[in-house]
Amino acid sequence: MSPAIRCTNLVKTYPGKPPVEAVRGIDFEIAVGECYGVLGPNGAGKTTTIEILEGLLKATSGEAEVLGMRWDHNAVAIRERIGVSLQETHLSDRLSVKETLELFRSFYSTGISPAEAMARVSLGEKQSAWVKTLSGGQKQRLAVATALVGDPELIFLDEPTTGLDPSSRRQLWDIIETFKQEGKTVLLTTHYMEEAERLCDRVAIFDNGKIIAEGSPDELIHSLGAEHVIEFSIDRNHDTLDISMIQSIPTVDRVDKHETEFHITAGKPHVVLPALIAGLAAQGISLADLSTRHASLEDVFINLTGRRLVGHED
Repeated sequence: MSPAIRCTNLVKTYPGKPPVEAVRGIDFEIAVGECYGVLGPNGAGKTTTIEILEGLLKATSGEAEVLGMRWDHNAVAIRERIGVSLQETHLSDRLSVKETLELFRSFYSTGISPAEAMARVSLGEKQSAWVKTLSGGQKQRLAVATALVGDPELIFLDEPTTGLDPSSRRQLWDIIETFKQEGKTVLLTTHYMEEAERLCDRVAIFDNGKIIAEGSPDELIHSLGAEHVIEFSIDRNHDTLDISMIQSIPTVDRVDKHETEFHITAGKPHVVLPALIAGLAAQGISLADLSTRHASLEDVFINLTGRRLVGHED
């Protein structure tokens, strides 16, 4: 079976002085039925890549296939088989939920009924409500419904839960998981690590126009070489902490510092913590805060890029 998406040496350069290389030779494949997550900071090239795949931009060079087809030869056929939910979908305020879905359903030769689309995103009770009266979570679910109404084989979801409260976010997670269970393919961009770990079969981490890591969430977390994270901060009056002391503690894999905050990946926190506290005491340094947790995709990102991936789009 052909992959749902295939990119080969994809490049996108914007003219300028100097030219801006937004995407610099990307290769990846997404299998049919897979939920593939794209992670990365603003300016990493992920949005440009997705817009090429959605047919909104033309690549400078390289190839991009969607459902075995190419936009320059099969644009109409591709549009009939994909759904797109943008990060900010501006729908007509004075249309009802039902009228909005009837409009989007008219764009496709086949698909599901507006009533079924509303049922899938739990908006049946709001069918007569104007779009402008919906809450943020309801508007986002309606945006997803407009992508589902054509009964697509592949759906693009660009930051679908940005700005939503935890309850609305989990409702959308359930919708995405149901879509996956039907054997459909999802390409998801997100800034939420918990979201990627829960929903995605594989993720790609973008930075500076390239994919710098790819694999399942578990594979990427295990690639850290340590399963636990210790985070602590010290009093601002102490700025002479000797990091080599921490690095010398058994099972410590990596130490990152940002001003008075420290981030340690380690294999055995019960070994690291007593040695850390004793070492700080020996240097006359007081702890302001201390926490431990299991490693996550956020830690993978920090390890690869040296910075955090914020939980929202700027």
